[in-house]
Amino acid sequence: MNFLYSLAVFLVSMSLRIVAIFNKKIKLFVDGRKETFHKIADLKKDKTIWFHAASLGEFEQARPIIEDLKKNHNQYKILVTFFSPSGYEVTKNYNFADVICYLPLDSKLNARKFIEEVKPSIAIFIKYEFWPNLLNELKKKEVSTILVSGILREKQLFFKWYGGFMRKSLEAFDHFFVQNKESKELLKLISFKNVTIAGDTRFDRVSEILEQDNLLNFISEFKNNQYTMVAGSTWKEDEELLVQYINNEASENEKFIIAPHNIKSEAILELQKSINKKTVLYSAKENKVLEEYQVFIIDTIGILTKIYASADIAYVGGGLKTGLHNILEPATFGIPILIGNKYNKFKEAVDLVNIGGCISVKNQEEFTENLITLKNDENYRKRTGIINKRYIEDNLGATKLIMNYLKDKI
Repeated sequence: MNFLYSLAVFLVSMSLRIVAIFNKKIKLFVDGRKETFHKIADLKKDKTIWFHAASLGEFEQARPIIEDLKKNHNQYKILVTFFSPSGYEVTKNYNFADVICYLPLDSKLNARKFIEEVKPSIAIFIKYEFWPNLLNELKKKEVSTILVSGILREKQLFFKWYGGFMRKSLEAFDHFFVQNKESKELLKLISFKNVTIAGDTRFDRVSEILEQDNLLNFISEFKNNQYTMVAGSTWKEDEELLVQYINNEASENEKFIIAPHNIKSEAILELQKSINKKTVLYSAKENKVLEEYQVFIIDTIGILTKIYASADIAYVGGGLKTGLHNILEPATFGIPILIGNKYNKFKEAVDLVNIGGCISVKNQEEFTENLITLKNDENYRKRTGIINKRYIEDNLGATKLIMNYLKDKI
């Protein structure tokens, strides 16, 4: 099995180089990894704590721990690696990390070289990133390794009769901090008892948002104290629902802020042209009387969290494509949330749908019906928002549990 895995990594590596010629995202994936060993060379003489995150969502789970370490244990350098360009490109200038780079592909040679170069004091993997060669190398070097905000599922290879190779790699972990009881029970089935149900560190992260200044003057000017829906991280499928509602159902005193996932100019122009209400772009807002517009399209990144602070309700995109985006950020502001119907892989979405803070819709009819109900029934809107706020408050504390564990390792 080890041979087959190594062969697969080699074949993937060769294939990606070819695909990169035609695909911009894959080109970032391939070219970015050429810089990895050059970047980590700066860490040779330093005590380093290494965090690995697949992408942006997992990075958000790492942030509370990284920032606590930098505040209280700044004798360590922080290395953050990413698998995906969508994580690396957004966070490559993150101030709390000393080095940010791509994770090399998981060949035996790369794993050995990477661990020997970094010599991490502690390795922290986020959620569900399991790379057997890297994990085996960490075990050989006796590096203290933990999993944070872990989610395990029965369908994963570890729990199949033929998954011995992957199960063996889990022996590298000194401790598993998992999000739920199900993950703990699954690990117990394969004889791992070094497990703590800690929850999700993202709750601590989003809770901190309330302590920052979330005022954006241009959003306040646009909103003008009117009822406002914020649609965040929307895909084309989400936008079709929104546009249909805006064009045919929205009243004049109802405003919309749309922050698309894809902010390429052609996609933004297509969205703008599809809306028959007065619409303004973030990139063209200067010298505009924003209160005169009904729809505001945010064709930039990095400000969506603050925008949610001004919302009366939120729609979070991706749930019609199986890739639901972050619902915890709007939830922390205590507002109702609408999502698509493909959310079962996201624990927080399942929880919030079950307790009534989050409303799942699968078609235009359900979307429109729920939007009208939320707009017209203020008491229902407030009750729904309170459910979300309390859910955040009831799930704080994962970071503290993990930091208490790390204190004995530092």
